[in-house]
Amino acid sequence: MNIILLGPPGAGKGTQAQFLVEALGMVQLSTGDMLREAKDSGTEMGKLVADVMSRGDLVTDEIVIGLIKEKLDGEKGAGFIFDGFPRTLAQADALGKLLNDCDIKLDSVIEIQVDDKALIKRIAGRSTCGGCGQVYHDETKPWPSDGKCSSCGSADVKRRADDNEESLKQRLMEYYKKTSPLLGYYFAKGNLVSINGLLSMEEVRDSLKKVLS
Repeated sequence: MNIILLGPPGAGKGTQAQFLVEALGMVQLSTGDMLREAKDSGTEMGKLVADVMSRGDLVTDEIVIGLIKEKLDGEKGAGFIFDGFPRTLAQADALGKLLNDCDIKLDSVIEIQVDDKALIKRIAGRSTCGGCGQVYHDETKPWPSDGKCSSCGSADVKRRADDNEESLKQRLMEYYKKTSPLLGYYFAKGNLVSINGLLSMEEVRDSLKKVLS
């Protein structure tokens, strides 16, 4: 199956995408990961990405679509998870055209719904392990008392500089202005399914599995 995960920053898209990768062997197409990978690849597309990023310019939609096409061509027969793309209606149109050209069907667009106040509380207490990426939270899953990650043993705990209430409000504003119109777009196409993102991680996973089955 091929799916898009939608939801505001901190809704848990990346966490759930990783679960689908590990449990179902799906391929996660994260825009940020693809750009970092391309920048260091030395390919023609990678050199273009590196040049744009070195100038501090925004990577164009055309470049991102080109990177996605490379992944689609290289992983034929896999199920894809689009995480972080599309973010705008123009990107949704471009992705739809690409999938049509590649004869790939989009099965579901899954919205992870969360309450803004709960989301801010969730993100403001978040930290991650610099060694393996394991996610922790001050209230629900504190960093181990011995100072070492329970998954890999690293002592490198990281917090995003913009994981604070004011920055989150700005990121949410950007999401509602640019990305939330995609909900209506995909609803009109009959692709949209919404699940409750405020449930436990395991319950959200179960909801995802039901959609995919």
